[in-house]
Amino acid sequence: MPGCSRSVSRATGVFAYGAALGLAVDRLVGDPRRGHPVAVFGRAAAGVERALWRDHRGWGALHTAVCAGGTVAAGAVAARTARGNRAASVALTAAAVWAVVGGTTLGREARAIGGALAAGDLEVARERLPHLCGRDPHSLDGPAMARAVVESVAENTSDAVVGALFWGAVAGVPGLVGFRAVNTLDAMVGHKSPRHRRFGWASARLDDVAGWPGARLTAALATVAGGDPRGAVRAWRADAAKHPSPNAGPVEASFAGALGVRLGGTLAYGGRVEHRPVLNGEGRAVEVADIERAVRLSRRVTGLTLAACVGGRLIVSALKRRNA
Repeated sequence: MPGCSRSVSRATGVFAYGAALGLAVDRLVGDPRRGHPVAVFGRAAAGVERALWRDHRGWGALHTAVCAGGTVAAGAVAARTARGNRAASVALTAAAVWAVVGGTTLGREARAIGGALAAGDLEVARERLPHLCGRDPHSLDGPAMARAVVESVAENTSDAVVGALFWGAVAGVPGLVGFRAVNTLDAMVGHKSPRHRRFGWASARLDDVAGWPGARLTAALATVAGGDPRGAVRAWRADAAKHPSPNAGPVEASFAGALGVRLGGTLAYGGRVEHRPVLNGEGRAVEVADIERAVRLSRRVTGLTLAACVGGRLIVSALKRRNA
């Protein structure tokens, strides 16, 4: 079936060129200051929540289906519309990748906090920390903020970059936008506040499922790209399961081992204190300079993810041609 093989090859080329272009645009300009597509989705999802909210898992599942399912459907319609035009398909893929990944902004925010900490300006660091993670900055001293930044860089490398590219390689534009929609819904309603304990259950579980392959890919690539592969593997195997999140555990543990630092421990979210297990207990305490090391590791992982996703699609294409 040569026609089918050519179609598969074209789809692989569209993803490869589009993803590379989208990552290049993100590297050059980062996220827009206003009108970011993810922010637009967030406002729409909040409106749907106001209409559907009940303290019930079923209504929460409906909210997830409407928001995530609608986003996937919109992505599928856009991809089908552009399908006959290779240039349009590449441009659409590039736009979707740029909209859903956040590697450049992640690095900028981490470095801004690192710069403030290096200058001894804890107040500026505390002001910027909420841009990166949801922890209570006023309960953190300098070393604790540095550790929070490294942990956020690790986790967001999986959530904001690797997971999206993985699902883009699997399902094209619908996979890209669908993954980011699920991840955003989890951030909005997937936590254990009184309002969202039941309503957000479906979003949290779906995010766990969607994030599973990207988290393991992130951990594997961090092991390859880090400075201590044996330490990364050791920390991943020994400590990942101790983390309360099934996906953040492998990512943070592998980053900790690769960087030779200790992550985890006591943290605070909105006045709620959590005592999490230590990841890579053999490592040293995080220092401000480790923020830059974590950002560089994140960028290497991003490049390797693109190569792995394109390579995976090429292998699948070759197998399909062989069996055609």
